[in-house]
Amino acid sequence: MPGTSDSTPCPASPAARARRVSVDPLGPVLVEGPVEIVLDDGTVARSDRFVVAVCTCRRSRTYPWCDTSHRPRERAAAPPEDRNP
Repeated sequence: MPGTSDSTPCPASPAARARRVSVDPLGPVLVEGPVEIVLDDGTVARSDRFVVAVCTCRRSRTYPWCDTSHRPRERAAAPPEDRNP
């Protein structure tokens, strides 16, 4: 049940330990790895990193992994014009 704490391992996977997930409302979901993600087409994406950033905006070129494409892009400031004659 969500919101409760239970230290009992899942019966389907007795050796499994809980994974920590951190949600950033303006960015990716961070998951302690290793991680396997089953995609819509049934393929499995796997990462063995100790923390994985999972894309939630679907803008990433490396989906399902986050490549920070969700960050707003700022235009570079125009170079100052030389006003001295």
